[in-house]
Amino acid sequence: QLQLVESGGGLVHPGGSLTLSCSASGRRLDYYHPAWVRQGPGKERERISCIDKNDGSTYYADSVKGRFTISRDNVKNTVYLQMNSLKPEDTGVYYCAADVLRCSADVCLAESSCYWGQGIQVTVSS
Repeated sequence: QLQLVESGGGLVHPGGSLTLSCSASGRRLDYYHPAWVRQGPGKERERISCIDKNDGSTYYADSVKGRFTISRDNVKNTVYLQMNSLKPEDTGVYYCAADVLRCSADVCLAESSCYWGQGIQVTVSS
């Protein structure tokens, strides 16, 4: 069973940066398509990024494109999300996820094909 644990969240000023980490255990993360999904206060879950397990291609939601970068370290069994130029609207709970099936705008759309971390709070505020 794959287990995912996020770290690196917290409070940051607008324009600042944070790097989230997601450490996997139980299975190798490179068997899956790792992803980051967030949920802002009063908002629906938003799939913001994923990385394809086969060719390393990436997907980014328009809301984060050019500011966020997803990467993975297969040796450490860890996936990262580098977040730059943070805005107040980036505030929310960020979930690490791993999809068995795909990396696309629909990553982890099917709950049954996805493993989830417990989530970590990111707050962007002055």
